[in-house]
Amino acid sequence: MEKEEHNKNQWKSSLSFLTAMIGSAIGLGNIWRYPYVVYSNGGGAFLLPYLISIIFMALPYLYLEYGVGYKFKSAVPEMFKKVKSKLEVIGWFICFTSFLILTYYVVVIGWDLIYLLLSFTKGWGANPNAFYTVGVLQSTTSLAGITSIVWPIAISLVVIWSIIWYISHQNLNNGIGKYSQILIPSLIIMMAIVVFYGLNLPGAKIGYTALFTPNWTALTDPKIWLAAAGQILFSLSLGWGVASTYTSYLPEDTNLIKNGIIVTIANCGFELFAAIGIFSILGFMSLNQGQALNSLVTQGSGLIFIALPTIFNVMGDFAYILGPIFFLCVFFAGVTTTISLLEPKSYGISNKFGIKRQKVVTVLCIIGFAISIVYATKTGSYLLTIADSFLNEFAVLFGIILECITFGWLYNTNKILAILNKNYSKHNLGIWWTYLIKYAIPLIFISLWANGVYGLITSSNLISALVEGIIAIILVVCPIIVTILPGKKTVKQN
Repeated sequence: MEKEEHNKNQWKSSLSFLTAMIGSAIGLGNIWRYPYVVYSNGGGAFLLPYLISIIFMALPYLYLEYGVGYKFKSAVPEMFKKVKSKLEVIGWFICFTSFLILTYYVVVIGWDLIYLLLSFTKGWGANPNAFYTVGVLQSTTSLAGITSIVWPIAISLVVIWSIIWYISHQNLNNGIGKYSQILIPSLIIMMAIVVFYGLNLPGAKIGYTALFTPNWTALTDPKIWLAAAGQILFSLSLGWGVASTYTSYLPEDTNLIKNGIIVTIANCGFELFAAIGIFSILGFMSLNQGQALNSLVTQGSGLIFIALPTIFNVMGDFAYILGPIFFLCVFFAGVTTTISLLEPKSYGISNKFGIKRQKVVTVLCIIGFAISIVYATKTGSYLLTIADSFLNEFAVLFGIILECITFGWLYNTNKILAILNKNYSKHNLGIWWTYLIKYAIPLIFISLWANGVYGLITSSNLISALVEGIIAIILVVCPIIVTILPGKKTVKQN
């Protein structure tokens, strides 16, 4: 019986692990954030600090999460507890952070689901800007709007959370493993269609040339280097506890170094590929409407729900095919990320309290849905922006810093290094990796964290301070409570 339970919580193949990890990494950040960040931070010149950030920060830190998960074979809080019992609270802090990110991330996927349905008829009308802010979001910055639910968004949340529950409540391979292997190849094929069509549009060259034209003087600006580090951090889903959790399910003979390289190349290749397609489409709009490209380039929801629908409006009949494919791409990318965000906390609770996976996932999905309804109100999009900034620029980075200190200084990094090199005979990681984990990478993350905190303080107002205060209380109180609660010795999982 124990062997059967163990097998249910172990990847059947490296392919299952790889597609799950790639699915976690490929998300909204690849499609709506990366193109803007490249364009506004030196164009082609940005690729240099981006590549350096991957080699000397992102990949080494990813290996830390891989090594820790593979070494301890347990949930994130338990990993910290095994280093020192009092550190369990850090693991719960990371789990609660990723769960709170999930509660608003699903809302953005809900917006996309609405646009997916609208794209078959270009239902956003002649003015996508007004339709998005007034028709879909019904946006207001007044707290009074929190009492008014926007029903199309709320209904879309029911659909999204039902999908998350359906996939996640099953055992590892029948749920996350199986559907990641379906969604990721489908996503890549659909994005290839978007890119191919975009490259063949009149004016495409205007777009991708502007994207990659290097501004070498930008390399002297420290903000460009921080932007590169921040982008790859966000893009690879670092600090969410996902990599450690997924790696804990791996069998003993797994090549961690090779898998890390594959995931990183797949993630970065996809976002570069997607950026070419999006900028080709923007170039078409620039030529067709006689508008300067920089007036069309935006990030986040403005790109997905305003700029591209505007372009689809002037694209002709093929937009009725390209539009649905594009929004389905975003939807698939979002779903694979959301199921990964739920996993660290669901495994953590199941691991500590011995509650079956199905029950934990069901309860967490109900709680998550209740929280996400707040973002489905008329004030929701405003609150979402505040929560996103606080969680990603403060909480995630703070958790990463604590993880580097825990496993870089309080634990013998040579043990993790031995685990990483165990099944990889070519180009083993050397002592330089431990120096990066102990010194260089924490300094980079502290710089990013300080920059983020400064931005939060300088842009703060009464409402944002209130929202940030509530989130901070949750992230302090809840991890302490769960840490104090007595756990069960026998872990039952399905």
